[in-house]
Amino acid sequence: MPLWIIFTLIAALFQTWRTALQQRLRSQLSVNGASFVRFFYGVPFALAILLVMLTASGASLPPPNATFLIECAIAGALQIIGTSLLILSFGFRSFAVGSAYAKTEGVQTALVAWAIAGEKLRAAAWLGIMLGVAGVLTLSLAGQGLRARGLLRATFQPAALCGLGTGLCFAFVSVLIKWANLALHGGHPIIQAIYALAVTNAMQTVLLGVWLLWRDPRQILATLSTWRRAMWVGMMSAVGSGCWFSAFALAPVGLVRSLGQMEVPFILLFSHFYLRERLKRSDVAGLALVAGGVIFVLLGAG
Repeated sequence: MPLWIIFTLIAALFQTWRTALQQRLRSQLSVNGASFVRFFYGVPFALAILLVMLTASGASLPPPNATFLIECAIAGALQIIGTSLLILSFGFRSFAVGSAYAKTEGVQTALVAWAIAGEKLRAAAWLGIMLGVAGVLTLSLAGQGLRARGLLRATFQPAALCGLGTGLCFAFVSVLIKWANLALHGGHPIIQAIYALAVTNAMQTVLLGVWLLWRDPRQILATLSTWRRAMWVGMMSAVGSGCWFSAFALAPVGLVRSLGQMEVPFILLFSHFYLRERLKRSDVAGLALVAGGVIFVLLGAG
């Protein structure tokens, strides 16, 4: 099995787990506070992973350049916005459905990568992406019917708009991180990916930390007081994002994000068994369609 597929599946699992933990923190933190713990507590773990990899391989880090730093900074800012939109979407409906709206990132990433990076996917992969979108629509239209008015109402409800915004932000993040990795020359692509993760997380911590100090300084103290739970969010974020960044370095980002729809079956499990949310039959049907789409994405990757 190609290494990028293993990285993507691990990333999908850890990202779902991390998001579920962030949802639990929402009872104690604001949207921005819950987003901040992901980056603030993720930096030490990202640096630790990078140090272990450098020690084990004997490699050295390539010197950063302006292109690398700018692309990491823009990607970091978009990831902050996307994460906040994702957490905000949970308040409008449930963890499972709010996250599923964000899974349009598969098709959005494929389109963005095709439009600005020239990446192309096989027909089977596109079919898989469309099945995934059908699954998301099944989830979003639960109880609203299939008429045009119901479709329009579902598409423009707050949870859908937040989820779609999340997907678009993450689509650009994927491409920018791929470019940041390519901007470094002479190193191992996976070590460069973890390097990009550590730099991006550090920038995100400073950026969102300054914002919180200005707008809501009490949230800084709140994130410190919840360190026992927030620490796990940081660890899972570092591992999950490290696997995402590594997969982007090894394969087309459209393919990686499309396979990443495997998060949705993980969402079903976490929603039911961890957050104790009840799912409707239409939710299960939508999740099944997404899982079927993942199969076709894998066939398209062969």
